[in-house]
Amino acid sequence: MQDWGISGESIVCFAGEDWWYHHPHSKNHIMKRFAQQNRVLFINSITMGLPSVSNADFFLKIRRKLRSQLRWLRKAPEGVYVLTPLVLPFYRGRFVRYLNRVFLTAQIRLAMAICRMQKAIVWAAIPSAADVVDRLGAKLVVCQVSDKYDANEDSSLSRQVIRELDQRLKRKAAVVFYSGRKLYEEAEVEHRYFLEQAVDFDHFAAEAESTAPEIAHIPHPVLGYFGWMDYIMDVSLIAEVARRRPVWQWVFVGTRSNHFQISAPNVHFLGPKPYTELPRYVRHFDVCVLPWQQNHPFTFYGSAIKVREYLASGKPVVISPVYEYLKTPGIRIYRTVDDFITAVEDALLRDSPADRRLRQDSVRDSTWDSRTRQVGQLLASLLRGEKFHADNSGIAVAVGQQSRVTG
Repeated sequence: MQDWGISGESIVCFAGEDWWYHHPHSKNHIMKRFAQQNRVLFINSITMGLPSVSNADFFLKIRRKLRSQLRWLRKAPEGVYVLTPLVLPFYRGRFVRYLNRVFLTAQIRLAMAICRMQKAIVWAAIPSAADVVDRLGAKLVVCQVSDKYDANEDSSLSRQVIRELDQRLKRKAAVVFYSGRKLYEEAEVEHRYFLEQAVDFDHFAAEAESTAPEIAHIPHPVLGYFGWMDYIMDVSLIAEVARRRPVWQWVFVGTRSNHFQISAPNVHFLGPKPYTELPRYVRHFDVCVLPWQQNHPFTFYGSAIKVREYLASGKPVVISPVYEYLKTPGIRIYRTVDDFITAVEDALLRDSPADRRLRQDSVRDSTWDSRTRQVGQLLASLLRGEKFHADNSGIAVAVGQQSRVTG
């Protein structure tokens, strides 16, 4: 069994996503490994407030959250206990926030008792957890910042309130993890740590034995994307490329929000698929794409794990200029529609086995196993009371004897 750095601990993770409805994110990958030697309670997103009723996804989000809440507390196959607490999705009024704090704290304490969890490490990855974390008697509080939260269009909460909650949470934390390079570089907190994203390398690098039947009939060349699809998708670029290159087939695998609407004979939506099955779909891709909007801070600060998964597959990768990957070898970056077409044509005509190896080598050693061990060792140091401080490199931290622990 792997040594993840900590064992016999109780960990309560306030995630920014639900366990059930997303492809695995950093919290999912790390917590399911910690659960092998610790008791882990994964709290599905307590939201930062619902979007406005006029939002195209308002009722979609309501239905999805209600389905999740019906499960309340379940144990996932990976050994993680998953809690979807009942909360009021409002954070503006002082009285409503007080009710939420009391109600949420009671549910978490009950769930911890059911799971036989003791004084816990509290991992908070959503600003709205700030009202609760110091009421759980945590032995250690850590904060994770994985997005530009105040740019999130899914919340009707004001940017000022989101920033206030975010700052409160950072002050409570012994360490603040930043999952994006740009977020880390702009951070002003001293107790910060660059928690670089990782990849299940073997899962995506080993070519699937067969192609999923649902995609096998789609003719080549195939431009493939998997993951959540919402307002960050560049609809105009996709529509224009689909019109100008009608033989190119766009294939989207994942959950599509009502914000992402496009119809063309060469655009295919296959719906969400199990994480275990993704390599069978990627096998049919000719080029992996990330057609995100370029003028939105939420995407500019993003660190899209899927790009690392694309790289691990060895397939050509064409993406919008996401800061996180501007210097990553083997990636083709576009800034205009013409750039995109040129990059895809180049990938289709001139990609080589050496290019494939270059892409895979860029992420080969950045696995979730290694990342979890790094985090576990850091948490163990903090639990021992060792001093923590960031170095001056902008991408690394030092703990104890000042060992560098970047990916």
